Amino acid sequence: MIRSELLQALAKDNPELRAEEVEQVVDIFFDEISERLAEGGRVELRGFGAFSTRERAARVGRNPRTGEAVNVPAKRVPYFKPGKEMREGLNE
Repeated sequence: MIRSELLQALAKDNPELRAEEVEQVVDIFFDEISERLAEGGRVELRGFGAFSTRERAARVGRNPRTGEAVNVPAKRVPYFKPGKEMREGLNE
């Protein structure tokens, strides 16, 4: 599912909302998750899962084209852990 399909599904299920309002709700939802993760926080949606960040250590990688060693700096990456109900629903 892509963003436009999500907006269409939400608009279909909520005919009382204008398309602009549905898009605004989705924007706020994703922006809040992104902001919380950028602050180093965690977002937990019961029954769905939890978003958090993980630290990746600096390392030496390789340029696949030339084989040359490249320094890759340390960074934080987003991580999603599905909730119990989601895992069970996927494996029925």
